[in-house]
Amino acid sequence: MGTWGTGYFDNDTAADFAGGLDDAAPGERAALVRAALERAARGSEYLDDDEGAEAVAAAALVAAQCPGGTAVTTAYGPAEPIPGLPGDLRAPAVAALDRVVAEGSELAELWGESGSDRVWRRGIRALREVLEPVPPTAGAPLPGR
Repeated sequence: MGTWGTGYFDNDTAADFAGGLDDAAPGERAALVRAALERAARGSEYLDDDEGAEAVAAAALVAAQCPGGTAVTTAYGPAEPIPGLPGDLRAPAVAALDRVVAEGSELAELWGESGSDRVWRRGIRALREVLEPVPPTAGAPLPGR
């Protein structure tokens, strides 16, 4: 695993994914993010580390555009702006992250062997918290009522 840190883009695969986004036309970038998330979220087979790393990077880009999200500012992330991503990418991003940390994920196995598993998982949880909508508090009116 060509990794140098626990950040979402701190590995060769995620950096290459960012480069692919930069090379794509602006109108194609959302589709590339969606494809990376859906590849990870939909699969029922063993999730290889490259697909997992791309899914984490894609989820970070979606989370960056959500309330409470953190901008992707690493030099290894996309240099070109990511146009507004559709809100319907939040659910596949959460599903992809759940799959990345689950049993049957090579990325989770590799991080488990690295000794930095806790830090990496904390970062994944932080992304998931931004992506997953917060349920309304008890007694609070529902939107539109």
